[in-house]
Amino acid sequence: MLLDTASLYFRAYFGVPDTVRAPDGTPVNAVRGLLDFIGRLVQDHRPDELVACMDADWRPHWRVELIPSYKTHRVARQTPAGLPDEEEVPDTLAPQVPVIEAVLDALGIARIGVAGYEADDVIGTLAARAPGPVDIVTGDRDLFQLVDDERGVRVLYPRKGVGDCDLVDDEMIRTKYGVRPDQYADFAALRGDASDGLPGVKGVGEKTAAQLISEYGDLAGVRTAAADRFSRLTPAKRRGILEAADYLDVAPKVVRVALDVPLPEFDAALPCEALDPATLDELVARWGLGGAVGRVLSTLRH
Repeated sequence: MLLDTASLYFRAYFGVPDTVRAPDGTPVNAVRGLLDFIGRLVQDHRPDELVACMDADWRPHWRVELIPSYKTHRVARQTPAGLPDEEEVPDTLAPQVPVIEAVLDALGIARIGVAGYEADDVIGTLAARAPGPVDIVTGDRDLFQLVDDERGVRVLYPRKGVGDCDLVDDEMIRTKYGVRPDQYADFAALRGDASDGLPGVKGVGEKTAAQLISEYGDLAGVRTAAADRFSRLTPAKRRGILEAADYLDVAPKVVRVALDVPLPEFDAALPCEALDPATLDELVARWGLGGAVGRVLSTLRH
């Protein structure tokens, strides 16, 4: 099981009241919520291995070089040249992230982030290397491109909490979007995504993008059709695709999840007991996490 950790702790932050606080009054709603999510996921799905995948770089420079608007609207403020951009995060969430990382480490749950890459890329690389079935837990549709029934790779897409997840497999993607999972990245590039600062092709929305990819197979096929004045494309669609040539030259690399991230050594085995009980006890006392940590430990033991 691969967790898109930031996606889940953002969901926990907005889903758990900020009245959930540590003894000193500091909000710990995201910490508590994420721990409860992990406990529920382990209880419901019983994975043998679990990795919390992290955004070591939420806006990698190599993606920004290709499409400068990539996630621009999420940048908190202008940063000096050479320094990574800071993501705009709610004031009471940012201080909880180091606590989340410390608790996961003390529990012994593998946590992986790689400089220059997003959590999506870590997930993609781990999923590509996995010898057996993989459950990816995320609220990010970009990861639908990794779904592969033949290899047992599926996405658990939370609707409310994580106890109610849509199971995203080949059939679900074909039914909902009209494309195969291996076509999803090209479909997403054509459609664009305002939440990621990807403009897409003017006049091409979700339905049109699906129709184009379904008819011509992939983005290369769509562009070939646009360059052929005898193809069945309407003049408006042809013009939009041709005018978006610079964007389409680079969009696939930005949208596609990396599958070759250089990962550190790690042990993904799901722990039965806390790896560092003394540190975990300190964290529990400092942040008032007794109930949430206790529930996770009880689930891990059983």
